Amino acid sequence: MRFKGRVWKDGRFWLIEVPILDAMTQGSTRKEAYEMIADLIFTMANKPEFKVSVVPGKSGTFEITSDDSRTLVALLLRRQRIKNGLSLADIAKRLGAKSRNSYARYEQGTSVPTVEKLDELLKTVAPHNDFVLVQAGSDLGTINE
Repeated sequence: MRFKGRVWKDGRFWLIEVPILDAMTQGSTRKEAYEMIADLIFTMANKPEFKVSVVPGKSGTFEITSDDSRTLVALLLRRQRIKNGLSLADIAKRLGAKSRNSYARYEQGTSVPTVEKLDELLKTVAPHNDFVLVQAGSDLGTINE
């Protein structure tokens, strides 16, 4: 699983963001910006064993990737819920669940949703957003400063 991001120079700094995770940071060089966004995603995941990689692309794009899809999905759901100002109780109510624990397991990474369930969860936490899945292309390159 990969999340797309963009990187661009603004004055002296390179700004870098992963919009789907509502994550943004900067670096003095492009390489440093890549390192900073990887560190930010690692910190947001809050799991010591979690490893994240940055795969640079063309035209100011890159992708965040990890072998740990469970943690990436959990992070996505949590960040979208927070971005939309919703509590776990709000989500449980929207899903018609009696307990917020059923949804919380997805955010904790203890349960992994099917594609259909992920679609339902994303529509619940971010009803005004439309999430598009794309296949990773061959436009990925190497880290350039």
